[in-house]
Amino acid sequence: MRSTKDLLLASHEFASDQPWRSWWCLVSTLSLFITLIALAASGSFWPFRAACGGLAGLAMVRLFIIYHDHQHGTILRGSTVARFLMWLVGMLCLSPTSVWKRSHDHHHRHNSREFDPNIGSFRLMTVAGYEDASWLERYQYRVSRHPLTFIFGYLTIFAFKMCLAPFLSNPRRHFDCALALVGHAAFAWLVFPDWQSVLLAWVLPFMVSMCLGAYLFFAQHNFPGVQLRMHGKWDYVFSALQSSSYLAMGPVMSWFTGNIGYHHVHHLNAKIPFYRLPEAMAAIEELQSPKTTTLAVRDVVACMRLKLWDTDSEQLVYWPNPASRSERQQPAPPLQLPTPEKGRGRFVPGRKKAA
Repeated sequence: MRSTKDLLLASHEFASDQPWRSWWCLVSTLSLFITLIALAASGSFWPFRAACGGLAGLAMVRLFIIYHDHQHGTILRGSTVARFLMWLVGMLCLSPTSVWKRSHDHHHRHNSREFDPNIGSFRLMTVAGYEDASWLERYQYRVSRHPLTFIFGYLTIFAFKMCLAPFLSNPRRHFDCALALVGHAAFAWLVFPDWQSVLLAWVLPFMVSMCLGAYLFFAQHNFPGVQLRMHGKWDYVFSALQSSSYLAMGPVMSWFTGNIGYHHVHHLNAKIPFYRLPEAMAAIEELQSPKTTTLAVRDVVACMRLKLWDTDSEQLVYWPNPASRSERQQPAPPLQLPTPEKGRGRFVPGRKKAA
């Protein structure tokens, strides 16, 4: 294992943009997305339209990864045209720059560094912290990790958490959040001719992309075997290799997800373009034995069952036994002092004084 400095230096070889390749990825993905949306909005054979809508959702995931890399300053940094297009993509994906960049940059600087609250990532509480929390705090935490929150990520995570909540908290700073929501609704209202087109060509793609996107972001840091080093023990390279997963996928899903499954490589060096992440992993030996999960149902269930961090066993665990909280709050039994034995003047533990 190379030192932190040497490992970071080794990764710098791959941290260079190839503008022609970045432009090709952006233009081809955007063209595919628009084509699939158009196909989903037209025709009369609804199964074909639904299939196109689902594929458009997958294309949107790839489009978001390109936006994500641009926000890191990884690709197309000096292009005004790219900056404008990426701003539009961020608005399209309900991830405006004012929210996404600040929170995601914080996430990279503090990944697995602190417990709840956790800016730019899913909340993480310890077992003891959860048991000591109020009923409202426990309820909110359970909702944040409930499967339905991910399934309806379009509304719960992106429309509400990424847009509405930031705007309500600071309208001046997050005016683009309101603009994203208004533009999102107006586009659906003005462009599509009927409710079927809205459902198949707009709602369905967003449901697919944002459900998958929410789960990918969750599984990248909440998986069996994850290791955490908090506060003073935190280390950047350790958090990249031990607190970030490699989500193994086939070539088709790797393309649609923009290689974001190579998340441990991305956290080691966020300046590596998404299309060079496999290349970096293949070349750097220390990156070739990652903590791995997949999109198989058993692995998805295994990740979703992880709820709290147990500081004793140093691992993610399921919800604690409800009885444990009441046991912790049970008052300690009164201390019984020894009483003197009658007639002896000495103390005998446990013996009661005669009546």
